[in-house]
Amino acid sequence: MSKEHAMRFPFIGSAVLLSLFLLFKFLPKELVNTVLSGYFVILGVFAISATMIPTLAMFLPDDWTERVIRWKAPYFKSFEIEFTKTQVIAAIPSSAFCAWYVTKKHWLANNALGLAFSIQGIEMLSLGSFKIGAILLGGLFIYDIFWVFFTPVMVSVAKSFDAPIKLLFPTGNRERPFSMLGLGDIVIPGIFVALALRYDESQKTGKRYFKSAFIGYTVGLITTIIVMNWFQAAQPALLYIVPGVIGFMGAHAVIRGELKQVLEFDETAEAEEGSPKKADGTASEESTKVADEKKED
Repeated sequence: MSKEHAMRFPFIGSAVLLSLFLLFKFLPKELVNTVLSGYFVILGVFAISATMIPTLAMFLPDDWTERVIRWKAPYFKSFEIEFTKTQVIAAIPSSAFCAWYVTKKHWLANNALGLAFSIQGIEMLSLGSFKIGAILLGGLFIYDIFWVFFTPVMVSVAKSFDAPIKLLFPTGNRERPFSMLGLGDIVIPGIFVALALRYDESQKTGKRYFKSAFIGYTVGLITTIIVMNWFQAAQPALLYIVPGVIGFMGAHAVIRGELKQVLEFDETAEAEEGSPKKADGTASEESTKVADEKKED
């Protein structure tokens, strides 16, 4: 994700959110939910399958996971699908699970699909640097506050949208049977926490910044729940999660005197160079030696 992408993200999210609000307002709610639920169920089969594959691969032959099978449609030769035997096996229980969700719409099935989406989203998205992460989280911090506190749009869409885009928690209250947590409140901070883990791995810091970012997320989420129950009103979770994640990790970096190194970290540049940098952003002695030998050759 580039800086421009991070800056545009809240505006694109706002356009999508407002579009959904207008769809529910001017079209039959059942029709919109049927179309969108069908779309998310198809995605759910792929998400659950991808989440299961690492575990299944441990019990299946390596060839089943590594060998790619290509299938071309008989009348549309340009249409080609690539898959492995492990993916086919994973798709069977995934399809059955999604069928259960469609027929029962049980909150546990909804949450399982939501968690699968979250895991795959965090795995597939990469911020690249903490600066870009701060821009993204800062923009969505304002986005969440505006659409929850100043308009009825966010709450209305969340209540109307009957698809696995949120986690549901039973409350035992007939008037408000479920508390909700949007997947965006998991995935967006989650990719920042995942970046902290990759930073720790690259700098051999013993997961210290991952722990501080994760604790910050936990504190922010607990604060959201407390405030929501205190005021008995919907709360923008990112209002509390963003300061928690950035604040805890930033304070940790300041205390250790490593804030500059953390802000200068760029995993995209490291991947392109093919060798990790030190915490101060310079190339390691080994990579410098290799580069000098190449020049001499």
